[in-house]
Amino acid sequence: MSLAVIHSRALDGLDAPEVTVEVHLANGLPSFTLVGLADTEVKEARERVRAALQNSGLSFPHNKRITVNLAPADLPKESGRFDLPIALGILAASEQIDAQRLSRFEFAGELSLAGDLRPVRGALAMGLALQRSTSEAHPARALVLPRESAQEAALVEGLVIHSAQHLLDVVQAMLPGDAAQAAELPRARAELPTIHVDVPDLREVKGQAAAKRALEIAAAGGHSVLMMGPPGTGKSMLAHRFAGLLPPLSQDEALESAAVLSLNGSFTADRWGVRAIRHPHHGASSVALVGGGSPPRPGEISLAHHGVLFLDELPEFQRAALEALREPMETGRITISRAARQAEFPARFQLVAAMNPCPCGHLGSPLRACRCTPDAVLRYQGRISGPLLDRIDLQVEVPAVAPHTLASAPDGELSAQIAERVARARELAWSRQGCTNAQLTGALIDTHCALDDAAGRFLQAAAARLGWSARSYHRVLRMARTAADLSDSSAIQVSHLAEAIQYRRVLAAQ
Repeated sequence: MSLAVIHSRALDGLDAPEVTVEVHLANGLPSFTLVGLADTEVKEARERVRAALQNSGLSFPHNKRITVNLAPADLPKESGRFDLPIALGILAASEQIDAQRLSRFEFAGELSLAGDLRPVRGALAMGLALQRSTSEAHPARALVLPRESAQEAALVEGLVIHSAQHLLDVVQAMLPGDAAQAAELPRARAELPTIHVDVPDLREVKGQAAAKRALEIAAAGGHSVLMMGPPGTGKSMLAHRFAGLLPPLSQDEALESAAVLSLNGSFTADRWGVRAIRHPHHGASSVALVGGGSPPRPGEISLAHHGVLFLDELPEFQRAALEALREPMETGRITISRAARQAEFPARFQLVAAMNPCPCGHLGSPLRACRCTPDAVLRYQGRISGPLLDRIDLQVEVPAVAPHTLASAPDGELSAQIAERVARARELAWSRQGCTNAQLTGALIDTHCALDDAAGRFLQAAAARLGWSARSYHRVLRMARTAADLSDSSAIQVSHLAEAIQYRRVLAAQ
């Protein structure tokens, strides 16, 4: 046989479309041609595959004209994941292994010059794509991956995942007849660790009862929160303890979160089921925050999917980077468009942001006088645009506390106690509407955030007095729904609306 067909998968955002690797051997001047919109990393596979085959004691057809086609031709291919299928295709086309047996598998893996298999990015995405393509009419093929990648892909249930450490392991399993059965590749199984989230306790933060209550509401309803106050008042401490208030991830949420991290090569098994906490520096660009590049890669907002994105010193971020957050905060997804391709990544994150009220940081502090002019304060707060600010649900002040008050302040509640209330409120919301309160839209708001006459008049008066947009009006309704859930109330009362309204502080930025 001079033609062999091997099955593999590429990466396209969070999807992993199937790729057919066709290898043809023909007589003529010796050459090795690789076609099919291959990136530089893929084209370099020619040298890696040649060396790996020779150093593994296998025969490389030096006197043949080798053509490798990666189909479909209009799908960009990147990374070294096609090394293994190309090598197997050459061996099958030269009749060194059983081509019929290869058709029952999909392969991916980068080869070292010695033939060792190195892990690839996106193994979980490959497993999820293979699971979605499985049906009674099209049963799933088994997936062969390097050992580290195989353990990652095995987190997807219902698939047959084989692991291999060397090219020869795969070759021996693909030999014809009984020899292949004797050298069958081992099955990879997910080894899930006991989940232990080491998050600092909220009890360690003295005072700041209003900010703690705001974080409780944010955790219970999935709301975004902005904390503003002078330096050293505990904003960062509060933010780093926020994840300890959130309930555990569901199986589907854990898979989605791990799949996105896998695209970036930052997923490890010991982080399975743990909410991602991303804390980018304020010098991060818009591409670093929302994703981009060529090929497109996920940014911080996608890596924080089903987790927490903490932006400290919010006004110090680039204006373009902050503005790029506006659409993902509404939709929970980010679409990255380039001239040659488009990629979509999930971005359902909880934003926790912190900022100083002015350049010197002491505006309104009873401990130190502010030395900033009114124009300087306006310019500093104006770095956060009105549309972005309008999308942040809770905006709470974290005031400075005098040292003698701080020393005598009693310990607050444990994070575990608050987390219990949060879990009950979330469970109530999910049983009622199938989503968190922050995700309520359209008719769901009218159905689940209905107000009686007194509460309706109160909210209308507040909206008219404060000049709210329709977005602010609905965000207050959703926050009030969360406050009602925390108090185990089926109806939204005036007290719940009053609490929600006090968190809609409007900065100078408009």
